[in-house]
This record gives sequence, C-alpha cells and structure tokens, in this order.
Amino acid sequence: MIITKPFHFVNHFKLSSLIDSCKSMQQIKQTHAHLITTAQISHLVIANKFLRHVALSSLTYAHKLFDQIPQPDLFIYNTMIKENSLSPHSCCGSLAVFRSLIRDSGLSPNRYSFVFAFGACGNGLCVREGEQVYSHAVKVGLDNNVFVVNALIGMYGKMGLVEDGRKVFDSAMEKDLFSWNTMIAAYVGSGDMVVAKELFDEMHERDVVSWSSIIAGYVQAGCFMEALDFFHKMLQAGVQPNEYTMVSALAACSNLVALDQGKWIHVYIRREKIRINDRLLASLIDMYAKCGEIEYASSVFYEHKVKRKVWPWNAMIGGLAMHGKPEEAINLFEQMKVEKVSPNKVTFIALLNACSHGYMVKEGKLYFELMTSDYGISPELEHYGCMVDLLSRSGLLMEAEDMILSMPMAPDVAIWGALLNACRIYKDMERGYRIGRIIKEIDPDHIGCNVLLGNIFSTSGRFSEARTLRDSSDRKKIPGCSSIELKGLFHQFLVGDRSHLQSREIYLFLDEMISKLKIAGYVPELAEVLLDIDDEEDKETALSVHSEKLAIAFGLMNTEPGTPIRIVKNLRVCADCHQATKFISKVYDRVIIVRDRTRYHHFKDGVCSCKDYW
Repeated sequence: MIITKPFHFVNHFKLSSLIDSCKSMQQIKQTHAHLITTAQISHLVIANKFLRHVALSSLTYAHKLFDQIPQPDLFIYNTMIKENSLSPHSCCGSLAVFRSLIRDSGLSPNRYSFVFAFGACGNGLCVREGEQVYSHAVKVGLDNNVFVVNALIGMYGKMGLVEDGRKVFDSAMEKDLFSWNTMIAAYVGSGDMVVAKELFDEMHERDVVSWSSIIAGYVQAGCFMEALDFFHKMLQAGVQPNEYTMVSALAACSNLVALDQGKWIHVYIRREKIRINDRLLASLIDMYAKCGEIEYASSVFYEHKVKRKVWPWNAMIGGLAMHGKPEEAINLFEQMKVEKVSPNKVTFIALLNACSHGYMVKEGKLYFELMTSDYGISPELEHYGCMVDLLSRSGLLMEAEDMILSMPMAPDVAIWGALLNACRIYKDMERGYRIGRIIKEIDPDHIGCNVLLGNIFSTSGRFSEARTLRDSSDRKKIPGCSSIELKGLFHQFLVGDRSHLQSREIYLFLDEMISKLKIAGYVPELAEVLLDIDDEEDKETALSVHSEKLAIAFGLMNTEPGTPIRIVKNLRVCADCHQATKFISKVYDRVIIVRDRTRYHHFKDGVCSCKDYW
C-alpha cells in the first residue's frame, strides 16, 4: 500500500512546470520516475496532467501509465478517451477505454465521455461502434444532451451518413449555434451546398464558424465567385473573419486569378492583425503565385519567420515550378533540408513538376529515388505521373512507357495521356496508335484521348478518321475558355465568341492586331488546324478567333499602355497562340501573363519564360 502526502503538501506549480518542460521521451521517463519515487503520481490531478502530456508524445506509453493508476477518476478516463480519439489509427484504443469506464470503473460516463467517444467513432469511421455508444447514451439519459447531440451529428457527418445526422438534428429537443454549424459542416463535407446554404439561410444567429464553413464549401465545390461573394457579405454583416476564413477566401482568389481582390485581402489581414500561421502563409504565397506574381510570392515567403511546417515551402516550390523556375525550386528544396523541415509527398510532386517543366531529367530521376531512400515516402500515382510527364516531354518515350508498365499500381488515363501527347509532339505515330487503343480500353468515351488521337490522325493525313473521332467528341468536349479580370470584373471568352458587349470592337481590333503581327514577322501555325480545311485563309481565320487572342485583344483595348495583361485559360495554350502572344508582347510593348492548364507563361519583348518548352 502506497502512503501519500496530502495534496496540499505538493508544490503543484513546480510539478506543472516540470511536466510542461518535458520535450523528449527521455525527459518524460525521468519525470515519471520522479513522480513515482516521490509518490506524487498517486495524486489524480498530477497524474491527469502528466497523462495528457505523455499522450502527445506516445499513446502506447500513456496507456502503460494509465494502467498503473490504481483508481483513475472520470477525468482521467475522459482524458484517455479524448487523446485516443484524435487519431483515426487510435479510435480502437479510445473505445477500449470507454468500455473499461462502463464495465470496470464503477463510474458513470458524463457528456464529455460520449463527446470524445463519438469523436473516436467518427475519425475511425466505426459505424457499428458509434451506434453502440449512442445506445449507452440513451441508457444513461444523455441522448438529449446538446453536447452529446452535437457530437453525434458530427460523427455521422464524418462517416458520410449526412441524412442520419439530419434526423438527429431535426429531432433534437435543444439546439445551439454549434448544432447548426455542425450540421452545415456535414453538408459541406458531402458537397451538398444547396442544402448547406438552405440551413445557413435559416439560422437566426451566425458566427465566424458559420460563415467560414459556407465559404470553404463553395471553394471545395469549385464555386469561387460564390465563395468571394459570401466573404464580402460576411464583412458587411460585421463578423470578423479569422485565419481559416482567409485561407478559403485566398483559395477562391487563386483559382479566379483575382489578383486585386487577393491583394486587398492581404492588406486586410495586416490591418486587422489576423494571425498568420503556416497555413495562411501558404495560402498567401499560393495566391500570389497563381495570380502571376511569383516575385511577390517570394517576398511574402521570406518576409515571414513562421515556416516551421512544410506547407509554405510546398506552396513556394510549387509556385516556382508553375512559373518555369526549376533551378530556384531545387535551391529552395535544398534550403528546406538545411532548415530541417521534413518534406512530404506534396513537396516531391512540386519538385518533380519543376524538373518536368525545366527539362531536367537527371535531377528528376535523382529526386524520385531520394523520396524513398532518404525520406521513406513511397511514390504514389501522382509522382509516377510527374516522372512519365518528365520523360515524355524530354522525348524519352520508350523509357516513359517502361516506367508506366513497371508501376506498382494500375496507371490511369492521365498518365497514358501524357505519353500519348508526347507521341503527337514527337510524331511517334505507331506508339501513339497503340497507346490510344489502351486508353480507349480503360475509358472508351475519354474526350482528351479522342482529341489527341484525332490530332495524330490529322498530322499523318488520315483526315476521315480524325473527323470521325472529332464528331464523336464534339458534343462532350470542354470548349477553350479564356478569362481576364478588369476593375474587379471577370470577362470570359470562348473560341469564336461574339456574345461580349464589345464584340464588334474586339473583332475589328483583332483584325488590325493580326495585320501588325504579320508585318513584324508572325506566321500563323497552320498545322494547329488539324482537320482537312483546304483554304489557307480559312485556316488562319480558325486560329485568329481562339479564346486567348480574344481576351488579349480585349485587354489591350481596355487598359492603359504598359499595363500587364493577365489571362487564364482552361486548356493548354496552342502553339499558334503561344507564337502570336510572343509577337503581341513585342509589338505592343506589353507584359502578358497567361496561365493555362499546366503552367504560367510570361511573355515579354517577344520571349516567353517557358523557352518554348511546355
């Protein structure tokens, strides 16, 4: 039997400081030994504090400590249930402690016990166990407790059983703001923004969590304009956004290439002194990079001292890769190693993309090997996709195909498509036909495959087969679309678009612009018109009305001389538009920044940053 001193003899503050100072398992073990030899481990307050601290470093050690406590109180039980519930891999441990509380302790679980147990079930997707926990809540009369109800709704939301959560929500005798927020979050998580917004509109009171959830949901759904609209409504309602709100708002700006709005949000963050954590810093860097301001992204990266986590580094490396700066991306990765920031799988996707855009085959192969050998990161489908893209772009088609065939997982259409596109570029028709057949076996209706195969047929003069493929794809093909932001408004153009209010002026300007380009030496890339159009003039006309040319013409007409023009295109820029934009930048003395589906192109003085390799 252990004889302990009364708790008031124990220097509580000193022990708390000792526990808080533990930074390693060695220090934890030393502190544990001290608490045992002084009999202070028997004081439940001290035991609970130490248990929580230990659980952050090792749940295994925490369980051993828990097993040594003779009569743990409810607070200690709840601590163990909670700490285990935070990880999807430890939910079984959480439920084991919950069962021990019910069967062995003689104690009755309280609302926190159920909240943590439901959290464990939700994180571990343990449906059957969740139902059992709920049955016990009914048994002890806590099924109508608002804390328990909210945790149950959250559990169903994490499991994707949103309608089960809605039944609990609708039948709840008492709801608070957290109930509404949890239910909205469940719909947002399932992608059902229609019902999420309906619930949001029904709320009598909304806080920063309510607004942030709905904004994040629109971003996840790809409704970026709606996300920014709700962000501005939130400000008008007088609700102060936090760093999580700003992450979503900046993501919307990134996808819309809304640089002016992104800059305004950055100013707002500074003015309102919103805490910039690693996630928000990464979002700021990503916004500037995706809006074409890679230098500003770099200055933001180096301006802030927070970078303890990997996310800002990933954003910066990815931005440099997107802007065709592979050497800088590699240098930053090496700096990351010096500062002992551990890379993750996203880091290597960004790094391999940089190598792919920079024609750096040797470096790409090296980093692909380092992933496993130095960092223990197993390559996933995205990493193999980057390597196949790198090899394909570099003309190493056989090596790219060998890599696809040696992958430990089944290649998807995108990976085969990268090789198929390279077959078109390098005119390897035989391989192209074979790869095309493979893709059609995987996905017979894949639009991109049909388009690429059609291009290969046209290049080799097999126009009838190309037209058959094109006719089968035209009904489903995503049309080329380019957009430009002007004074906070977005203007979109499709190929041959005549719906814009300034359409007549745009086409007159376009004719004049093409004439000036030809005088400067521009020759249309007629090979880009791949169908059997015999008339050369008709081919030129087909090229002149591509969406990016319309957007650039609109930008030149409506901005002051010397103002940079930023264009976003949903597809890869074609060779003719790329060539024409180089001439436009020289003839009109403009910097033109084009973001296509794969990267950024900075056109200045007749030269593109991609060095004609994209």
